Amino acid sequence: MRMRTTVAAVSGALVLAAAVAPAAHATGGADRAERVATALAAHEAASAQSAKTPFTALDGDPYALDLTFSGVKINSGKPIKVGTTNKVTVPVTFKVTHAADIDVNAADFEMDVFIYRGSLDNPVNVLIGDDYPVCTATSATTDSCKGTVDIYPAYGDLINADATTWKAVGFAIDWNDQINEEEPDWSKVGYTEADNLATTRLQRYSKLTVNASPEPVKKGATLTVTGKLSRANWEDNKYHGYTNQSVKLQFRKNGTSTYTDVKTIKSNSTGDLKTTVTASVDGYYRYSFAGTTTTPAVSAAGDFVDVK
Repeated sequence: MRMRTTVAAVSGALVLAAAVAPAAHATGGADRAERVATALAAHEAASAQSAKTPFTALDGDPYALDLTFSGVKINSGKPIKVGTTNKVTVPVTFKVTHAADIDVNAADFEMDVFIYRGSLDNPVNVLIGDDYPVCTATSATTDSCKGTVDIYPAYGDLINADATTWKAVGFAIDWNDQINEEEPDWSKVGYTEADNLATTRLQRYSKLTVNASPEPVKKGATLTVTGKLSRANWEDNKYHGYTNQSVKLQFRKNGTSTYTDVKTIKSNSTGDLKTTVTASVDGYYRYSFAGTTTTPAVSAAGDFVDVK
């Protein structure tokens, strides 16, 4: 992990970065907080430059870096499912096209793609990877890059409102040997950013259980099938019942491989499920939930019932 240099002149972005990267303190990833601060501070500085307003405590203006991002994919285009405790490492891939004299792997070059919610000028939350992307040159002016977004739900990275759509932004800073200077010559520093490169959706991980009883059961007798639909709560790191959701009861005859729908019921005020069916043949019962925008689909493991 290379050392990051923070654009400390823009204090407002640093305060914001500390607020939106709480996991850095708990996991030893202070580098993550610095990287978020760098990106947001550079964005703020670039915004000031485009508005033709003076930078705070900056001597000179960064020049526009000749680099563009393309082909950004977050988690291969799939929603990101996050539980309550386990770290989730999300793959990020992208390509960059740049001037031939730019070395994206140089020690004084910073580049990354991260995701955020809200507006880039005032993000509600920001998520970034633990390390820099790894880039491989495909020509003198193009590179293919692989990075991550690392999420620590147990350390407060997320709140429940974060189960929504996030946007990806890329940034690159070429320090040109100014990275270790206490008072860098900002006219020698190149910067570029690209917003709305891709979108991704975060979802609260879901769980579903099933139990059919009595077991064994006589043919023609009534079976009671219970279960529970729950999902991750990112604010107390526990699973709570997902209420008033349509869930299908399905059956698979013993010796076959396909489940068929039996009926649809709704979870109650605590996420519990309960219904009855008439036992006919040996087989497996399960509940299946189709998912919502905030919560992924899930099916319970089948519960085998022996019909006598």
